[in-house]
Amino acid sequence: MPPIVPDEFPLDNDLLYLNHAAVGVWPKRTRDAVKAFADENMYRGAADYPVWMKTERALRGRLKRLLNAASSDDIALVKNTSEALSLIAYGLDWKPGDNIVSTNQEFPSNRIVWESLHGVGVELRLADVSANDNPEAAMMARCDEHTRLITVSSVQYGSGLRMDLNCLGAFCRDHQILFCIDAIQSLGALAFDARACQADFVVADGHKWMLGPEGLAVFYTHPESRNLLKLHQYGWHMVERAGDFDALEWSVAGSARRFEPGSPNMLGICALNASLSLFEDVGMVEVEKALLENARLVMAWVESEPQLELISPDQEGRFAGIVTFRNVDLDKAGHAALYRKLMASGVICANRAGGIRFSPHFYSDLSAIASLNFNIVNSEGNPQ
Repeated sequence: MPPIVPDEFPLDNDLLYLNHAAVGVWPKRTRDAVKAFADENMYRGAADYPVWMKTERALRGRLKRLLNAASSDDIALVKNTSEALSLIAYGLDWKPGDNIVSTNQEFPSNRIVWESLHGVGVELRLADVSANDNPEAAMMARCDEHTRLITVSSVQYGSGLRMDLNCLGAFCRDHQILFCIDAIQSLGALAFDARACQADFVVADGHKWMLGPEGLAVFYTHPESRNLLKLHQYGWHMVERAGDFDALEWSVAGSARRFEPGSPNMLGICALNASLSLFEDVGMVEVEKALLENARLVMAWVESEPQLELISPDQEGRFAGIVTFRNVDLDKAGHAALYRKLMASGVICANRAGGIRFSPHFYSDLSAIASLNFNIVNSEGNPQ
């Protein structure tokens, strides 16, 4: 592991942090950047605003490289994944009878927004990928000549199932279907290539695997697909000549900045830019390698415990940083109690998909995991 990592994550010794699929840990450099930004605001106000704009440009460049986008112009900075998905859902010109294909494992953000289109005659079709050796084929089978868009999480938030995005992207291109990826559970965890998977839209918050703050997300749009989206938000920042406040004539920005109507979240930009600098220093190849090895370690531990069984897939290429498992002796209430026990003991995790979700990152030290005790169960089937 690169020597830069230990000093970046001085976590409390009483914590085993396994919850990056919910909210990630800030690196030390991110804390330092935010503190310096706060001090600058206190002592100098916005006297150095041009430097802040330089940081904003740097962040767009880092996100361009993280997604392997063709240009920084393809990158918009929005509030969260849900906002980005809503920009797509209510930007496209739907026709009655159109349908959208997704899966039955999506996080609510990638389901509710599409369900809300029912009133304009658009159907959401959910492919069952829960017990399917070929989830991509299950999605393709739900498509027909009226399918306008496929939307899918790169990695499912509950089961941890990793989708073959290149396969789905090629299918979409062959059938003139738009392709939307919710990449919140893979950006910062796995190497990503928006061009290789032929994505039209990619959305992701910065506060999970990218180890940044809440309140700032990336919204990637392919240039051709960007022009398909009608705008419903307008302001000074989304025009081509942003900053020319005296101009009475205006036009919509040709870049993805058209989705940013007002003042940027400079504090969030400062933080996320610092976080992503860590990934560039380490390298996404090394990040992915270490993260997958940590996932394998958790899965091996689960498989070594007789009362535990994996919910997540263990086939290579089908898992990422999420490992979800269940105790075979516990029901839903029992798993909720087990979750509370783990949290109280400093094991920071989540109760998802009918079990316990562990999500270590590339830097995580898992040496303490072997000492976790899942054997003590009371007569009601709840952990003591």
